[in-house]
Amino acid sequence: TGISVSMLPGIVIAAAFALLLLLLLRGSATRLKRILSERSGRRRLRRVLRKRSPDLIENLIIPGAYGGLTKIDCAVLTSGGILCIQVKHCDGIVFGSEKEPQWKNVAGVRQRKFLNPVIQNAGRTKALQNVVPEVPVANLVVFTGPARLTAPKVRNAVRLRDLDGYIAKFVFGPCRIKDWDGVWLTVKSAALTDEDSARDFRAQLSFS
Repeated sequence: TGISVSMLPGIVIAAAFALLLLLLLRGSATRLKRILSERSGRRRLRRVLRKRSPDLIENLIIPGAYGGLTKIDCAVLTSGGILCIQVKHCDGIVFGSEKEPQWKNVAGVRQRKFLNPVIQNAGRTKALQNVVPEVPVANLVVFTGPARLTAPKVRNAVRLRDLDGYIAKFVFGPCRIKDWDGVWLTVKSAALTDEDSARDFRAQLSFS
């Protein structure tokens, strides 16, 4: 008995194939876990926002503040104005300050850099402000994953678990708006929901 020399190449190939399959399955499982975690975070975010206001729009495409189109993750109407929310999902630790152009996410051995979401969302906030110029619109970034944000704190970037308290304490200041229903109708009317706009926005992303 035993393994003959002629059998070795086949065994090596089979072992390599098994290892490759294991890596592919592990990668797929990791991606699936992340997708499910992101969806769960979105659902929890939706629950928190709807508890505060029934007026919520997700994935709102409108004309950009400086041309083109922009997509707002969440716009929610509060008693004093509109929160323009960008949603980020991260594990591990997030490093970044209010004025840094890039932030870094470290999760175990994995590191990645991404655009400062507060700066990125400022353009979207401006675009929404252009739709309702008389209404206060605030820029807010919400992290839905278990990520820990490093000090110093960025005033308009919060974790999901802190969002309800943030909204409760957030004050836009004096506001003379009387017809909030009209305001929200204006926002919904500005939404570009046709397929051509969605296609144009996807094309815009591919060139960015």
